[in-house]
Amino acid sequence: MAQLEHLQVFQTMSRSPNARLHGLAHLGDGLALARWSNAHDVRDYLAPSHHTLSCYLSGGTGTFRREHPGNKGAPDRLCIMPAEHESAWIINGQIQLVHLYVEQERFALGAVTLLDREPRSLQLQEATFLEDAEQAARFRQLCRLDWQEPGERLLTSSLAHELLDHALLNQVGLRPGLRLKGGLAPVQRRRLREHIEQHLAEPLSLGELASLCALSEYHFARMFQTSFGLPPHRYVLARRLARACHLLRHSRLPLGEVAMACGFASPSHFSNRFRLALRATPGQYRAAFQG
Repeated sequence: MAQLEHLQVFQTMSRSPNARLHGLAHLGDGLALARWSNAHDVRDYLAPSHHTLSCYLSGGTGTFRREHPGNKGAPDRLCIMPAEHESAWIINGQIQLVHLYVEQERFALGAVTLLDREPRSLQLQEATFLEDAEQAARFRQLCRLDWQEPGERLLTSSLAHELLDHALLNQVGLRPGLRLKGGLAPVQRRRLREHIEQHLAEPLSLGELASLCALSEYHFARMFQTSFGLPPHRYVLARRLARACHLLRHSRLPLGEVAMACGFASPSHFSNRFRLALRATPGQYRAAFQG
């Protein structure tokens, strides 16, 4: 996840003399959570580089956006603040809320794997005080967990992914008037995705992937990042880690065999990569979901 100084929404809240931070968790995978309270405040968000999903836990009936004073918040109401959006908020009375911060690379990976679309063609739809009982229930379940306890942190991560996936499937739309240039054709993207998924256990080279599209390595790498939102090696690593999570949750394979099945050179390399991405070892992850 981006360092805190690059999470502009987090920093804007932190600078308020009235806001209080009650919990913070870096979940890996480009996701972070923060739980806040605030009262009698004014906050402006100016083109953050990340997406923010939020849910009001209590209060909010005196909270509104300056440009829409008649639309007020309430408990369980959700807000979606896409990257690059701008908004100005007036907080009257006491509120408690939780934020999920999402890096644009994590959004890009979801756009490709869930929707089979180029991330640059899609955007989260901005929403203020949205009603979605399913999402609100996920946020409330998150807030009942101890984010610092390893087993519960893993469940926290899973719920955060569910929140983002739900938003991708329900609140993502096409960018109006966008004309895409310079990326891979849809048939090339599908061919690459299928090839990568079928060969995650094997070494994959840039030249091998580029040959599937009849491109030089140089042009392929640029076009891949344009279409997928992240470089080839980071996409492949993300898919290997996703395969590892599935095997750890749904099989009894020894950790060394999981590492080999997901294309990692050694169990130690697998463990290091997994811990960096998910803030837990493979063994802790398996124990949390099988215990």
